[in-house]
Amino acid sequence: MLIPSPELRAVRHAVSVLAFDGMSPFELGCVVEIFGIPRPELDVPWYELRVCAETPADLRIVGGFTMRAEHGLGVVAEADTVIVPGVPDVSGTVSPELVATLRAAHARGARMVSICSGAFALAQAGLLDGREATTHWKYAELLRHRFPRVRVNPDVLYVDGDDVLTSAGSAAGLDLLIHLVRKDHGPGVANSVARRLVIPPHREGGQAQFIQAAVTPVEDDDAVATAMAWALDHLAEPITVAGLAKVAHMSQRTFIRHFARQTGTSPLRWVIAQRVAASLTVLESTAAPIEEIALSVGFDSPVTFRHHFTRAMRTSPSAYRRAFRVPA
Repeated sequence: MLIPSPELRAVRHAVSVLAFDGMSPFELGCVVEIFGIPRPELDVPWYELRVCAETPADLRIVGGFTMRAEHGLGVVAEADTVIVPGVPDVSGTVSPELVATLRAAHARGARMVSICSGAFALAQAGLLDGREATTHWKYAELLRHRFPRVRVNPDVLYVDGDDVLTSAGSAAGLDLLIHLVRKDHGPGVANSVARRLVIPPHREGGQAQFIQAAVTPVEDDDAVATAMAWALDHLAEPITVAGLAKVAHMSQRTFIRHFARQTGTSPLRWVIAQRVAASLTVLESTAAPIEEIALSVGFDSPVTFRHHFTRAMRTSPSAYRRAFRVPA
């Protein structure tokens, strides 16, 4: 649930991220970008990031360069959040020392996070046993085979298990990291960070991580995009598949096919998600009644709004407002 922690607002939150010999730099770079850059303009106690490794020696990084971490595994013992990016070998094992370190950090109460194939390290430490978890779609079957006690979900961007969180491949790690900022500091801060990175401020963890699709003609892409843009400008109005298809100058059947191929969902499910997303800002910034908000974003009743909101956000509109509304 997206419930901000008062404790994390009062002090700097210590984050440790592991670096491995032979790793890809992307996931590590995402962590550094989110948690390692000072953000005094946000006026909240920002994170204290430490990059650590098992060895003080130079680490070989994919792409033909080396790096050296300033800290060893000892800093993991002091971290509030421990992040394990992609491990270099999904068929291999991490060291007993790292396994012991991860287990000890979790037992102490640290929040454990993996990005992409980092889930294999958490799984080896036993931290995913009996839990739902995800990883990059191409590693999902291997994770399930190697660690049968893990309930692998290959179809989502990330899984928030409260004290243990896992994300899908590469860029989905950014979604999870922004989700962490949102949990810790609220949506306003998270949205500001997302804007700085020029990424969407919120993608649901349950969104599909991979859409198997052929390349569609440019004119179809433009037509569907035009219909989506029209829908965003008319969320408060009744929206039907027939209406969207008309905007796209397609038959309903053709429009549904192209829409699903490009987005991985149906037009009406996408519209519902956009309406829920549009309601967040209103809940955060106004005292408008739930009934009024429901109508303003296109739901035909407060009951329908509450149903879809709770399904998407895993909390009610009222509870979300209590957690995230910024006093005027």
